[in-house]
Amino acid sequence: MAKLNSSGITRRGLLGAFAATAITAAPTFSNAAGFLRGGGDIRRIRMFSGRTGERLDTIYWIEGQYIGEAIREVNKFMRDWRTGEAIQMDTRTVDIMAASLRLLDVNEPFMLLSGYRSPKTNAMLRSRSRGVARNSLHMRGQAADLRLSGRSVSQIARAAASCNAGGVGRYSGSNFVHMDCGQIRTWGR
Repeated sequence: MAKLNSSGITRRGLLGAFAATAITAAPTFSNAAGFLRGGGDIRRIRMFSGRTGERLDTIYWIEGQYIGEAIREVNKFMRDWRTGEAIQMDTRTVDIMAASLRLLDVNEPFMLLSGYRSPKTNAMLRSRSRGVARNSLHMRGQAADLRLSGRSVSQIARAAASCNAGGVGRYSGSNFVHMDCGQIRTWGR
């Protein structure tokens, strides 16, 4: 008989969920809540921040429910590193990130360049670059800029775009991909 850990999940059940996520096909669903369907009983996100030196590797969804404590960890991790401010990140964006990472089939975590941005940070970045939107989805907790050393910008963008669940921007010159849960669209090269 398998032992239950403190969260009520058996080791065998957790391993089975991991196995299920490893063998799923590319998502073809057209909404952010559905594209991970069939991905097993868990969702996991792995990231690190070169800005703060922090790492995050957490299962944030089990058997149809987001785990509050894990989502709070994600919110803190994706805070505006310049001001320290954090807000509730849109879980649809986290889902797009997790699905993209799974599709890329890598062992490395995403490097988070930018998650939430305070209006003050966004205004400062806009003053330095034409590529920063005035009403950026970063300010709503609905976007992330990410990079992987083991995959190209094109590969990461294709994985995110295959989710068919939001915006995907390629920034090859700066070596990162923007993912958001806004309207489905792509840009950049």
